[in-house]
Amino acid sequence: MGFTPIAIAVFLLLALLFSSVRVLAEWERGVLFRLGRFQVVKGAGIRIVIPGIDQLIRVSLREVVMDVPPQDVITRDNVSVKVNAVLYFRVVHPDHAIIKVENFMYATSQLAQTTLRSVCGQCELDHLLADRERINHQLQSELDRGTDPWGVKVRAVEIKHIDLPQEMQRAMAKQAEAERERRAKVIHAQGEFEASQRLREASDVMVQSPYTLQLRYLQTLSEIAVEHNSTILFPMPMDLLAPLVDAARNNAKS
Repeated sequence: MGFTPIAIAVFLLLALLFSSVRVLAEWERGVLFRLGRFQVVKGAGIRIVIPGIDQLIRVSLREVVMDVPPQDVITRDNVSVKVNAVLYFRVVHPDHAIIKVENFMYATSQLAQTTLRSVCGQCELDHLLADRERINHQLQSELDRGTDPWGVKVRAVEIKHIDLPQEMQRAMAKQAEAERERRAKVIHAQGEFEASQRLREASDVMVQSPYTLQLRYLQTLSEIAVEHNSTILFPMPMDLLAPLVDAARNNAKS
């Protein structure tokens, strides 16, 4: 049994209907072209297009996280390093992203690489290592300005890693070790200075009060006496024996 003209017409009509239906997700927008001319940006939902006449290009509005591959950079002080970064951006004008540039993803990636080399090349190595926040802000500002005509908004740029040459790493390690030794010597010298001040103050007190020196002498003997397995010989100050001698003399006279 063959197909009737009505069945064929119904089949073609259903095929045409299904091919004309487009479903856009919540995070998508559709850039509609009719006979090659831009018409409108379609929002999420079911959209009807005319097959053979209309073209609907989907554009995602979700934020894209893009790795910027390592770039060879020569800093202002002529140090060769490798720098990579991560880029956060999203499309804010889908029509510009399709019309103004052939491939906005590729264009944004290439612009990020050249901008990373340019900005890092203007910095000295110490600033590149210590002032990443400022460099990240500068990268974000320049990339956002460069991608604005494409309808792309760059939210943030973060430098991930700075790869230094081996000889530079060894030199920085030696410098850090020397800095730690310098700080240790300064702290030790400050401790010695404070200890000498305290000893001088203690000696002044002992000079003003001789009994303080005697008490310190007895305290030292008490601390030594804790060790029961030691034999200790120590001189007896005559000023400690003076009261005993005077008492003996008084008893003899009486």
